[in-house]
Parts: sequence; structure tokens; C-alpha cells
Amino acid sequence: MKTRNLIVYSILLSGVILIGLYLIYTSTTTSPISVASYTSEDKERPVAKIAKDLFDFGSIKVSEKKSNDFIIENVGKKPLQLSNITTSCGCTFAKVIYEGKESPEFDMHSKSNYMVEVEPTKKAVVRVTYKPYVMPVYGFVEREVYIKTNDPLTSDLVFKVTATVK
Repeated sequence: MKTRNLIVYSILLSGVILIGLYLIYTSTTTSPISVASYTSEDKERPVAKIAKDLFDFGSIKVSEKKSNDFIIENVGKKPLQLSNITTSCGCTFAKVIYEGKESPEFDMHSKSNYMVEVEPTKKAVVRVTYKPYVMPVYGFVEREVYIKTNDPLTSDLVFKVTATVK
């Protein structure tokens, strides 16, 4: 009887593990997002305008957390879509704030179907947060945030922060 119980428990445990793996897989895969496509010749297209793409936090302690807001303005005629937000390091995080709504926080390993549309003449904020204590490195560091857009002339945005970590 013990052998039979062992077999039954093994089968049940295997089933639970398979179901768990399936749930983990389906929760981490994302559905493709629909991105509007334009060419550089289109008169009616989104245009991303970035005033500043670099910020220096100066000298900071490894235990500190620092943030900076970058502004993306849509000076085009069609909605500017921001998507595929990732960072260069597990210690760097980004979120988009548009019309009072905050996106989830993204990092180096983010895979998301998140997309925000910035209407013409509107601005979005990209908040970049650097947490050196997550992956301690001392000295001068550069970290980046990457964002895809549907602006055919500026399809890849890069925001960089630097610091000297002590």
C-alpha cells in the first residue's frame, strides 16, 4: 500500500508542478501591442521632443535613492506611443507619468505590453530612479533607460543618469 501511495503522491506533485510552471509562464509572457506606424515623409505623424536626456546626480552614498524627471513632448500631429521600457541595470528603474497616471515601474528585466499614447501638444514625464544599494558599485556610474516610440525619426529614446557612488 505504501508504494501505491507514493506513486499517487508523485503523480499529484508532478501535476501541481506542471500547473505552476504553466501559470508562471503565462503570467510572464506578454501579448503584442499594436503600434501605429508612420514614415518620416508623413506630414501627420508623432514627433518626440526631448529637452534633456542626461542628468548627473553628483556624489551620492551607496545607501541613497535618487530620482530625476525627464520630459517627452509630442510636437507632432498624431499620438506618440511610448512602449518597451527597460533599463540598463537592475539598480535603475523607470516609470512614465502621463495626465496624472503612473505606469508600472520598469527595470532591466521588464517585459510588458504597457503602452501610453501622448496626444499632440501634450507632455509625459519619465521618472528615472537609481538605487545603487540594489547592485552596489562604487565610483563613477552611468545608467540608462530605453523607450521605444512610433516617431519614425526618433524610434529609440535613451535617458541617461550618472553619479559618483561613495
